[in-house]
Amino acid sequence: MNNKKLLMLVEIAIFAGIGLVLDQISFKFWAQGGSISFVMLPILIMAVRWGILAGITTGLLIGVLQMSFGAYILHWVQALLDYGVAFSVVGLAGIFRKQILRAAHEVNKKNITLYIVLGIVVGGLLRYAAHAIAGAVFFSEYAGDQNVWLYTIIYNGSYMIPAIILTAIVGSLIFTAAPRLLQTK
Repeated sequence: MNNKKLLMLVEIAIFAGIGLVLDQISFKFWAQGGSISFVMLPILIMAVRWGILAGITTGLLIGVLQMSFGAYILHWVQALLDYGVAFSVVGLAGIFRKQILRAAHEVNKKNITLYIVLGIVVGGLLRYAAHAIAGAVFFSEYAGDQNVWLYTIIYNGSYMIPAIILTAIVGSLIFTAAPRLLQTK
């Protein structure tokens, strides 16, 4: 194994641990789960530094760690959606990695910000979709007489939209302030 690959694996492990800690430091207002946290930030950082696969792996590891530390699981498919898929897809924020690297090389902070925001919006909305599907299928009793899809979209949106916005802001600030973080020497 070469040193660069080893460095990537070590960073995946470290950032997954950081993600787990950041998820514990969160705003929890909802009785049925969900919180506003910076758990997506380490996944974003790995996806931008190393690419989509590293981002997905970091997200998957965070989801597995969350399940290990006391997740609420009703069914294996719900666990897969709410933890495995939901956090893994955030790694797709790395689809804009080349544009971010090009913008950093050109010292174009506006474009760095644009592509960081686009990346976390894509990854965050996919995570939102995974939680919404799990909510509609496995937690429909909480909707009462309401339309279950409308209920789950509103419920999950109440924490996912703020989390996406906060992660986009902090991620943009981190990479525009320290574009050297993009270098994987």
